[in-house]
Amino acid sequence: MSLLLAGPVATWGAWPLYRAAWYGLGHGAATMDTLVSVGVGASFCWSVYALLFGGAGMTGMKMSFAFTFGQASADTLYLEAAAGVTVAVLAGRYLEARARDRSGLALSALAALGAKTAAVLRDGPGPELTERRIPVEELAAGDLFVVRPGEKIATDGIVAEGSSAVDASVVTGESMPAEVGPGDPVTGATVNMSGRLVVRATEVGAGTLLAQITRLVSQAQATKASAQRLADRIAAVFVPCVIAIAVATLGFWLGAGLPAASAWSAAVAVLVVACPCVLGLATPTALLAAVGRGAELGILVSSAQAIETGGRIRVMALDKTGTLTTGTMTVLDVITEGTAEDDALRLAGAVEDASEHPVGQAVARAAAARRRGARHRRGREITVGRPDLFAAVPASLRQAVEAAGARGQTAVLAGWDGRARAAFVVAGQLKPHAAEAVTRLRRLGIRPLLVSGDHEPAVRSVAAELGIAAPDVLAGVKPDGKVEAAGGRGRGRPGRRRG
Repeated sequence: MSLLLAGPVATWGAWPLYRAAWYGLGHGAATMDTLVSVGVGASFCWSVYALLFGGAGMTGMKMSFAFTFGQASADTLYLEAAAGVTVAVLAGRYLEARARDRSGLALSALAALGAKTAAVLRDGPGPELTERRIPVEELAAGDLFVVRPGEKIATDGIVAEGSSAVDASVVTGESMPAEVGPGDPVTGATVNMSGRLVVRATEVGAGTLLAQITRLVSQAQATKASAQRLADRIAAVFVPCVIAIAVATLGFWLGAGLPAASAWSAAVAVLVVACPCVLGLATPTALLAAVGRGAELGILVSSAQAIETGGRIRVMALDKTGTLTTGTMTVLDVITEGTAEDDALRLAGAVEDASEHPVGQAVARAAAARRRGARHRRGREITVGRPDLFAAVPASLRQAVEAAGARGQTAVLAGWDGRARAAFVVAGQLKPHAAEAVTRLRRLGIRPLLVSGDHEPAVRSVAAELGIAAPDVLAGVKPDGKVEAAGGRGRGRPGRRRG
């Protein structure tokens, strides 16, 4: 019965270990898989021999347990060791793969940010270009494609026709959409907020910025913990030593006059004891527990080394949009001139009700929160937008716009009859516990850095609310440069170690 239960585990179940060991030997490398395979294979083969040709197959045979050293014999079985070591190592591999898959969900979500199709312009039967929707994988550098309001830009390119506001927060972290026109570069996966754009593709596939970011995250997740790397280095010396000790044990007992079966049993015992099943199970389990707990707290672990070095962190780089701020624009203040605040907000909200622009959506939400109605003359044209859309802008409103810009906020005007009547100050809000989190980091002896792709006034405004000093604020940093920028600033003034 023991053979029937352990046989499939030690043969079919351990097959991936045997294959990995054989592959390593083919390259002249001895790894932990080599030692596990030798131990499992030797213990199983010896047990089969003991059952068929030794005394282990006799009716009524029992194996006794003792804490004292005794002579090995031909009726000693290692079936439980062959099956147990295999299960322990495979369980560790499963837990490790599960932890990696959990982190890989973020990678899949990152890759899914890109557009799936593109409305490309190609030569048609007539003199004009015709629009045809194709999978984004079929786009080639130099192709012209159309991006309508609300659509994602299919790939990196240059605007050929049209003007619009593009929300690039998913890539740069910039909270406000950027105005683009002919000749301006745009990035794949960003969102066209208003006008129709015709873009000429410059980078496709693996050359796009989104693909480069995805590749960096994937490379980070493929790393091993230092304990695993150390085990691989030790294995190159440890495996030959264990095999040599097993051979020496066999020779010693044969030289001492013991039966060959007992000497072989002792040699197999050396191989079984040396199997690193504890390391194969303990390290992945610890990593899984850390990754799982981090996921519950909203923390993505990019690599195994990140867990191991977490206790030695003295500088922490924090992004702004979506990390410290909500990423959603909110009306913070309403300044009026010659009209009631509720009337101005309601009228502007009615205009922006169907807007896809973040600022327009913020005004519409603020208006929806005011439940009182607004009365206005039928046929009146309400204008909401930049100061240059109005023939007359009162000094108080112009000052409000300038002050908001100096604070890194955005002010939009609303009015009618050619005159601006109100200004709405809009900005992203801090998350409820952002300030507390920064304070707790300092108490732990960790120096916070604010690193963002947003423009400098907006970043410094958030930093001022959090009490982060100017030397620790970096603005206008692209995603692929944040690690390098934060690392350089962190080395410039080391944090004070406590405890």
